[in-house]
This record gives sequence, C-alpha cells and structure tokens, in this order.
Amino acid sequence: MSDDVTPVEEDTVAQGGHAPEESLFEAPPLAEQERMCEAILFASAEPVSVRELNDRMPHGADAAEALVHLRKRYEGRGVHVVKVGDAWAMRTAPDLGFLMQKETVETRKLSRAAIETLAIIAYHQPVTRAEIEEIRGVSVSRGTVDQLLEMEWIRFGRRKMTPGRPVTFVVTPVFLDHFGLASARDLPGLKELRAAGLLENRPPPGTIPLGVKSDEEEDEVLDLSDGQPELFED
Repeated sequence: MSDDVTPVEEDTVAQGGHAPEESLFEAPPLAEQERMCEAILFASAEPVSVRELNDRMPHGADAAEALVHLRKRYEGRGVHVVKVGDAWAMRTAPDLGFLMQKETVETRKLSRAAIETLAIIAYHQPVTRAEIEEIRGVSVSRGTVDQLLEMEWIRFGRRKMTPGRPVTFVVTPVFLDHFGLASARDLPGLKELRAAGLLENRPPPGTIPLGVKSDEEEDEVLDLSDGQPELFED
C-alpha cells in the first residue's frame, strides 16, 4: 500500500480526523476494505465519518483510501458515494430522484352539509342549487359544491328551461363506482335504509323521504339519463 496521503486522507486530517495508525497485523486487501466501507455506508441511516469507518474496520485498514476507490466505482451508477459535511453516505443519483417520489391518497371527510347535498343530488337529479336549498331548508355554500365537484362525485347537468336557466347537478360514474353501483337506480330505497337502521320505521308526519314522492314510489330513484327533455336543454 502506498505511503502517500490520498486526497481523502488530507481532507480528513485537516478536519480533525486521523490517518490510520500502523499495525502489526496485515491489513485486508484494498478490494475487501472497499466492500467493508460499502456495507457500512449502505446500512447506516446517517452519514459516517472516516474515523468511524476506521474504528469499525480491522486494524491496518485505510478507510480514506478505500473511499477514494469506492467513490470512483460508483460514478455513473444509480447510487453515488457522496460527502455530507465531514462524513460519507450513499445517495440516489440526482437525476433519478423522481423515481423515489411516491403519491399518497389523502383521506378527506365530508361535512354533514356535503353529505346531505350529495344525497339530495343522487336521489333527485338533475337538481338545481335552489331545489337543493329548498329540500335542505338552508342555503348551500359554494365550498360544499366545490368539494363535491373536486372529488368528481357530481358534475354539472343540463340547464333547466325555467327563468334564469339555472344549471343542474347530477352524480358521476366516479360516484357510482366508489359505492359499487351500476346506476343511480341501484341506490337503496326506504326498505333498505330502514333495514340498515339509517331511517326510522315511519317518517315524521308531513315529510317525504329523499327520492320518494309517495308510498307507492318508495323504491323508485332517478337514473343519470332520466329527466324531462321539455324542461332541459344541453
């Protein structure tokens, strides 16, 4: 092994490190020292200094020199041996960083207002904002509708041929797919909702459950394609 101080050794000594001491034991071959440095850097969550490498490696090993050769061997590879402050680490090649990106799904809870609005649209589509507000008894905020549009659970339907020609809202295939429905006709009726404990056995006097115009029509819901052509335009 050469007695000349390598660039890594010079840098290490200048920063308070130390060159490996002479040992009575024969040092491992340089290729084996490279493998040792490689294993330590690969398994370390934090960068490792030359001093720490020397402390872990057998007596007589020269981590500084091994790093010089190891660094060259990783040039052009998907992983590089890089210097981080006074220590060394293995890092992904900068041009391959995009491969490490991971998309995550953010879970968002719907507010009570959004759930009620979505239910009204699903059972009464195509329905206007004014009709939604009339059924709910309160105004519908822009944020509630925007959230449902952003989730792609509702979309704009045809304009109603009434004064002002208001737009209508309908549910989307994304909504149907999320809830495992083939069409809006598969939405649960009163019997299913009562069986699931979501409705009382008898509705309060003077009220009509969503999607049901009379007792005879309790299981009837509107399909995406349903509508009154004479009242709407594309």
